[in-house]
Amino acid sequence: MNILRIPAGIYAANCYLVYSEDDKAAIIVDPGGDADELIDTIETNNLHLKYIVLTHGHGDHIAAVNKIKDRFGVEVLIHEDDAEMLEEGELNLSIKMAMGNIELKSDKTIKEGDRLHFGNLEAKVIHTPGHTKGGICLLIEGSLITGDTLFKGSIGRSDLYGGDFDLLISSIKNKLLQLPDETVVYPGHGGQSTIGYEKRTNHFLR
Repeated sequence: MNILRIPAGIYAANCYLVYSEDDKAAIIVDPGGDADELIDTIETNNLHLKYIVLTHGHGDHIAAVNKIKDRFGVEVLIHEDDAEMLEEGELNLSIKMAMGNIELKSDKTIKEGDRLHFGNLEAKVIHTPGHTKGGICLLIEGSLITGDTLFKGSIGRSDLYGGDFDLLISSIKNKLLQLPDETVVYPGHGGQSTIGYEKRTNHFLR
């Protein structure tokens, strides 16, 4: 398995291309901007894109979705509790962001425990509400893509639409911190970490 991290868009949200080295089957997670660069990366690496997966519905994580969907004709997946955010710029906050209003529809909704298959890889959906109502993380082998739920040394905001601080902490402690310490964390902003490192050092989780 390969995971490419591409800070995308003016807010440098981490977009991840996850793909099988055997057959190049891939998913793209949170394409938040720089659509042409992302498309070029997909094509240069000869990847066979299967899904666009969104960890949540905020504008800085969705800005390149429409262009990528148009280019590759793949489905857009988001948790059922965040689907409404995609359709309204007021809810996904893009109307207040520098990239301008973004509105789109998902093709399918996903939920806790769903498993997304691409090539010989499988991504397990973990519902982690708190940053938004439908925030998710993706567990792929020993790697965890956390969106804006968990960062290196920090956690996501909970003061925006659909946010809930207590629920966010519960999601992290009761779901993410139960994973093996060596699980590698790939967050929505900033550098990577591990579950063990966050257990030891993240002051929000003490």
